[in-house]
Amino acid sequence: MTQATADQAKGSVLAADGTPLKVSLRRALRAQKLRALMLIAPLLAFIIVAFLMPIADMLFRSVENQIVPDTLPKTVVALEDWDAKGDALPGEPVFAALHDDLVVAAEAKTHTRLGSRLNYEDSGMSSLLRAAGRGVRKMSADEPYEAQFIDMDKDWGDIETWRTIKLYSGAYTDGYLLNAIDMQKTVDGPELKPASQRIYVMLFLRTMLLSLTITFFTLLLGYPIAYLLAILPLRTSNLIMILVLLPFWTSLLVRTASWKVLLQQQGVINDLLVWVGLISDANRLVMINNATGTIIAMTHILLPFMILPLYSVMKTIPPSYLRAAKSLGANDWTAFWRVYFPQSVPGVGAGAILVFILSIGYYITPELVGGTSGIFISNRIAYHISISLNWGLAAALATMLLIVVLALYWVYDRMVGIDNVKLG
Repeated sequence: MTQATADQAKGSVLAADGTPLKVSLRRALRAQKLRALMLIAPLLAFIIVAFLMPIADMLFRSVENQIVPDTLPKTVVALEDWDAKGDALPGEPVFAALHDDLVVAAEAKTHTRLGSRLNYEDSGMSSLLRAAGRGVRKMSADEPYEAQFIDMDKDWGDIETWRTIKLYSGAYTDGYLLNAIDMQKTVDGPELKPASQRIYVMLFLRTMLLSLTITFFTLLLGYPIAYLLAILPLRTSNLIMILVLLPFWTSLLVRTASWKVLLQQQGVINDLLVWVGLISDANRLVMINNATGTIIAMTHILLPFMILPLYSVMKTIPPSYLRAAKSLGANDWTAFWRVYFPQSVPGVGAGAILVFILSIGYYITPELVGGTSGIFISNRIAYHISISLNWGLAAALATMLLIVVLALYWVYDRMVGIDNVKLG
């Protein structure tokens, strides 16, 4: 008896090639899934390289601290038995280990990078380690290294110097993340920074508040424009749509610079208000280099991002619904509020999320028109990346911003439901 005859005798259904039908179907499904995967592979690779990998690198940089144990390996090991809570300096073996590490680091020129890293935590560490890198070769093995280090610079006899090295001796640290929420590492655990040094929580709150304000004003201005676009004849609505899209054809930097010209005290808007007599020349409005300038400029820049989702949803609402409501006795306001507005809520949600997410990440516009009271947390992130070069703190701030956004997104989903958000 052949295999095919045996399978038939057992009741198995066979394909044309004699293979059991279940096996053949599994192969066909597997081949179909493989073809689908190959079709989306380029997009998947792009998402991984352009989106997931930068986020992963940012998360890693927010805790990475390998420069300290890599540059001072012997010192880090020797400090493990030292009690940082006490008042006594580490013993001679620690100073000897520091000497050996700095000799190697000075040859490789890595002590300067170590100084820059520790200087973020304790001002003066950079110059201290640079000087030690130059003077360590002159030290004598016949004399105690502790005395030689202290003679070279009295800060080596300061307990806080060694506490800083001890606290940040691990390959990974939560110091950046603590700094991002106005806290600091101490020998007794995390503590709040002095009040004069707490700036990041305030910047986070300001970013959230201004972003919500900008979202509100874009909705207030964008809703009636989107409504007109949806109900006006096609010829007229196309003309208005061109005006809505016109800002996209102009550089963001040019638009922001234009607002600086318009909003300054000797600018066009103040001149117009003085000319019509609404304000006196001595009481010109201050609308630039503050939160007001940021709100005005960013509302104008982000307004199209609110109008377009609203319009795409409103265009799908049949006008007959309003006519039916009015025929049943509803006035214009009741018909709009009870019939039309609930159907436009998905567009409101989509526009609000889009504008809010875009606004919290803006830094060019707040930098140019915000002054000291209108800048966002993104401006501080850009400062640490390009000026202070404290990439760890910049990554920690970006990580905290990502966490806040994800938390707000979760709250929005719980309260409104992300399934109710539509783009048309």
